[in-house]
Amino acid sequence: MNQASIDVVGIGNAIVDVIARADDAFLERERLVKGTTALIDAERAEALYCLMGPAIEASGGSIANTMAGVASLGGRGAFIGKVRDDVLGKVFCHDLTAQGVSFETPAATAGPPTARCLILVTPDGQRTMNTYLGACAELGPDDIDSDLVCAAQITYLEGYLFDPPLAQQAFRKAAAVAHAAGRKVALSLSDPFCVERHREAFRDLVTGHIDILFANEAEICSLYETGDFTAAAAAVRGLVGIAALTRSAEGSVILAGRAEHPIAAAPVARVVDATGAGDLYAAGFLYGLIRGLPLPNCGAIGSLCAAEIISHLGGRPERKLSELVAAARDAGDWLRLYC
Repeated sequence: MNQASIDVVGIGNAIVDVIARADDAFLERERLVKGTTALIDAERAEALYCLMGPAIEASGGSIANTMAGVASLGGRGAFIGKVRDDVLGKVFCHDLTAQGVSFETPAATAGPPTARCLILVTPDGQRTMNTYLGACAELGPDDIDSDLVCAAQITYLEGYLFDPPLAQQAFRKAAAVAHAAGRKVALSLSDPFCVERHREAFRDLVTGHIDILFANEAEICSLYETGDFTAAAAAVRGLVGIAALTRSAEGSVILAGRAEHPIAAAPVARVVDATGAGDLYAAGFLYGLIRGLPLPNCGAIGSLCAAEIISHLGGRPERKLSELVAAARDAGDWLRLYC
């Protein structure tokens, strides 16, 4: 097996986030279910955008957020995703590459515009997301750069991208290429609504193609159709090499073979915006894993990164994560981090 030149290549939705504050009354008027994600069409996206207050616009997308986190930690990352050659497509490309992530997927010259996610953040830090996928839905097997996948230690797949049949084909191609090269494949289940729409396909993917699984409590329970987290964790044990299951303020649980590692949530003074918490947990975890750290330390780094992201608006780090981890390690007072 050739030496990997990239730590992680992420394959996911290339989305520009539009983030604005809103109160519960606004959500009720617009019949939005607090804390969930909904797919919307172009007409609804335009109407909702016009109703939103002052907003922050920045490149986002779940796996793209993870890749930005890997780069902030000092890792080497690349991203595969589809944008259009329009203004938002240029915003996405500029933001991601400026953060140190390689992004060379050619922009589409025809078809739907670049995707956008309208994120409404309520005073309690909960985010309600309305996503117009646009050009994202056009990604297919031909967009998978096999040389790039072979060059990465881990290929990370985004569950949000699982709707279009072409994207499912792209996932399976990427997983096959990675495994043929002796690399690992990770998957994020992304959201319970994704799991509900594609439960059997996700189960098949998890069982036969995935080495590392990221899921929160609601997602893993949905995958195995149970309201009991312990039962869901037992169901996934052994199907993947590692399962990192997050539980918000209760921290996370890492399963690997017969081992089970509970990880505390890192302290945070105030939850401002939960956007990107799982994405940045994955960034920290993968960064530690690639460097051969013990699984509890990988989870601890993930928790630190998640705590940073929920302390401010947006899904990209405001503080350099490598400095955050170094400070925690040097302080020696939180799970004795080292890297």
